[in-house]
Amino acid sequence: MEFNQSELTEQVAQTAGDFAKQHILPHVMEWDEVQEFPVHLFKEMGKLGLMGVLVPEAYGGAGLGYFEYSVIIQEIAQVCGSIGLSMAAHNSLCTNHILTFGNEEQKKKYLPKLADATFIGAWGLTEPNTGSDAGNMQTVALKDGNDWIINGTKCWITHGKSGDVAVVVCRTGEPGAKNNASVFIVERGIPGFSAGKKENKLGMRASETAEMIFDNCRISDAQRLGEVGSGFHQALKILDGGRISIAALSLGIAKGAYKAAVQYAKERHQFNQPIANFQGISFKLADMATEIAAAEMLINNACHLKMTGEKFTREAAMAKYYASEVAGKVATDAVQVFGGYGYTKDFPVEKYYRDAKLCTIGEGTSEIQKIVIAREILL
Repeated sequence: MEFNQSELTEQVAQTAGDFAKQHILPHVMEWDEVQEFPVHLFKEMGKLGLMGVLVPEAYGGAGLGYFEYSVIIQEIAQVCGSIGLSMAAHNSLCTNHILTFGNEEQKKKYLPKLADATFIGAWGLTEPNTGSDAGNMQTVALKDGNDWIINGTKCWITHGKSGDVAVVVCRTGEPGAKNNASVFIVERGIPGFSAGKKENKLGMRASETAEMIFDNCRISDAQRLGEVGSGFHQALKILDGGRISIAALSLGIAKGAYKAAVQYAKERHQFNQPIANFQGISFKLADMATEIAAAEMLINNACHLKMTGEKFTREAAMAKYYASEVAGKVATDAVQVFGGYGYTKDFPVEKYYRDAKLCTIGEGTSEIQKIVIAREILL
């Protein structure tokens, strides 16, 4: 299947790319070194519609589709994976969860503020002892009259400290039981909801990752998203779309590393000629280009199925698995092309190398993607 970018998609990509070069590129290493999450930048992104890409115009969003969303993430990630990751988590997880499962009152209350980045969004599923094994989560919500009382800790949460509103999956039944989880919208500032440890990470350092702690946090039943017991069904559906965004993030990182390697290979001379002339280098670049093209096709196929309303669980998992592994391989080879210089922070590929690793872990490890793919093909 051939996917030709529409004029709109190209325009959106150009806008995102120009923004990244002007507002992100000059600060990439500064933010990375000190692990600064630049909230002010996301406010500017909100003005451009980049924080409400998938939100309909009726709720203050850009009203775009997954093809446009994918290229936006790619353009941002080519410059900085951290900013691409935070933008993806805000759009795909928190915002899209409310868009997909919220009632009209919840959509009107939260989507406009998320779309223009008045609110930064977080999404809480993972816990210290339950990563892929979410069925045994320990964060519990107990019904108390017309309220719910939440206790527990979520970890590895993007914007866990700075997020203004969080969509949180809690256990509302017995551990391991069927339909034992429900989802709630929790606003920052209410009693019993606080931030815990901020992680000191290898890569993606400008994207904040922190704990969210709930200590007798009381919220109204009006903050519940969807039916009681539907939490895992909701989470799995949101993760399907989220995997497309992480695949796009991976592809952006791979493209950034590849472009840097091609440019360096043309400029770096050894033995009186560009190192690009040597087969050992040119073959690496050929492999990078081929794998990037293959990843892009997988992502576009998943986007197509998503936009046409067809089942896309398998294709999203394939795209996420393959693109994330490609990001890691391309970044590794890019460092090799740069040689010793690639190991320094004076050149961009060491950051692509560090950032790429998260893509094989976040929103389901590569091993989990294989489980999803195998389950789908063996149905």
